[in-house]
Amino acid sequence: MDMRIFDLKDLAIGEKGRVTGFSKQGRAYRKRLLAMGLTTGTEFSIVRFAPLGDPVEIALRGFSLTLRKNEADILSIEKV
Repeated sequence: MDMRIFDLKDLAIGEKGRVTGFSKQGRAYRKRLLAMGLTTGTEFSIVRFAPLGDPVEIALRGFSLTLRKNEADILSIEKV
């Protein structure tokens, strides 16, 4: 397991990650992401990226979630 901190865009389709936290400048989206189930420790996998990279679809907790680039950028993740 790689313990470095990554951005969501650093993962490829099919790779898995775990949420390790949120960036400080993303306070506006933090509550929204928490409400969608992206809490610290949550594991997910990359399903697909839109052709221009925005949005990205991830699978977590038995459902799919689509995140815009500005929402995804505040997540700190590690590869699983």
